[in-house]
Amino acid sequence: MNRTQDRPLNLLDDHDHDHARAWSPNEARAHFRSGLSGPTAGRAAGHTQANLISVPADWAYDMLLFCQRNPKPCPVLDVTDAGSWTTVLAPDADLRTDVPRYRVWEHGELVDEPTDVVAHWREDLVSFLIGCSFTFEWALSEAGVPLRHIEQGRNVSMFVTSRQCRPAGRLHGPMVVSMRPVPPAHLAAAIRESSLLPAVHGSPVHCGEPDGLGIEDLARPDFGDAVDAEPGDIPVFWACGVTPQAAVMASRPPFAITHAPGQMFITDARDEQYRVA
Repeated sequence: MNRTQDRPLNLLDDHDHDHARAWSPNEARAHFRSGLSGPTAGRAAGHTQANLISVPADWAYDMLLFCQRNPKPCPVLDVTDAGSWTTVLAPDADLRTDVPRYRVWEHGELVDEPTDVVAHWREDLVSFLIGCSFTFEWALSEAGVPLRHIEQGRNVSMFVTSRQCRPAGRLHGPMVVSMRPVPPAHLAAAIRESSLLPAVHGSPVHCGEPDGLGIEDLARPDFGDAVDAEPGDIPVFWACGVTPQAAVMASRPPFAITHAPGQMFITDARDEQYRVA
């Protein structure tokens, strides 16, 4: 069942932050399966979040090679067998129903944004679970780094950059980044803590003026929400797992399914599993 119009709910509208933060992964996925949607930053705290992209099997090698050649924006956490909707990251979950909102693509064009993709699922789809920067936000928070998007109840800001990824087979496209405003006193901690989690993008790719990435206006993100900075905050940019969606738009494969930006798959894995020190 396609629930795109059935329950246009938002996590932030329907559950207070502390309640949603305390969800178990199973509880979070059950809410999403019932039709609840919205950004997942700060939800089911302590559990790894992942980007999702599913492509036909004859495109899967290109996608795997694209991720291998561009590990900063596309760190792979798991790859499924063709047709499978399960992952070792959450054995009881269903990749077709347990993401808050999906995107369905045909020839690089967005054709649907449902809250489940059962009706769109194909037996030849191979799914890639890719590390997400929401995972290292626990470490930033523990180090005292303020997270403006969570404070403001917004999705993180994401931007298409002028940096091109290394092509792989038929796939090519620009790198996408997420941006968090960071006070100067917390910049070293933000860089240090995220660098210890390379499987979920690791250290920033850029700090400071956005024109270094070809970004013209921080108030106009390509994905997510505009986030208000406090006076003196420095914009800090991390490689983002929405990059495969940019590759889909640029490369125009015949079919693909992805998560909606900022609305992630919440796994059973613990964040600290991916910390290297």
